[in-house]
Formats: sequence, structure tokens, C-alpha cells
Amino acid sequence: QVQLVESGGGLVQAGGSLRLSCAASGRTFSGYATGWFRQAPGKEREFVAAINLSGRSTYYADSVKGRFTISRDNAKNTVYLQMNSLKPDDTAEYYCAAGRFGVGTAAYDYWGQGTQVTVSS
Repeated sequence: QVQLVESGGGLVQAGGSLRLSCAASGRTFSGYATGWFRQAPGKEREFVAAINLSGRSTYYADSVKGRFTISRDNAKNTVYLQMNSLKPDDTAEYYCAAGRFGVGTAAYDYWGQGTQVTVSS
């Protein structure tokens, strides 16, 4: 089992930045790819970004490419999502997940509880 706890969400004005963190505990975190997903009210959960076990490979949704950066520190069992140039459309609950490197929710076995990001216009 891997337990994931997200933090860093909040309220920010459009154009601002936030840095989300996801702290992992339990089984060896470095053995899993990790991803960030988000879900806005009334919408399906959607892929945001993913990073492989070593951190050398990343992948982003087109909607966040160039604005968001995913990274991980295996020594600290933590994955990060740096979000810049935020837009109101980025408003959602953000979830961290651990599993296989992929863009679908089915690739991930473990999920955090989420952290809310609200971007005001």
C-alpha cells in the first residue's frame, strides 16, 4: 500500500502560481510512476501530468503544457506540481496518484484525497 497526501492548494488570482506537493508513505515510492489529475464540479477526472520512476520522463496534458511542471524527489518520497500562469479554467480538485506511467486513471493504483485549487478572474 502507498498512502498519498496532497497539500499546497488554495485561492489564487489568474496569472498567479501555486506549488502542489504530494507526500507518499508506505511501500517504496520510487517504485511507482506518479501523476496529477484534476476534477472540476460536474466534470470527469482528467489527466494533468505524469512522471516516471526516475523522474527523467514527463508528460503533460495539452491544456497545461508550458505552464505546469511535474517533478519528484524520491529521497523525500514527494512529487510536486508547479503551476504557473494559472487560469480560471484550472480551478478543480487536484489529485495525486501512484502506479504505472500513463494518462488514464486506470494506470494508477493509489490515490490521494485531493487538494482544492481555485483561480479567480
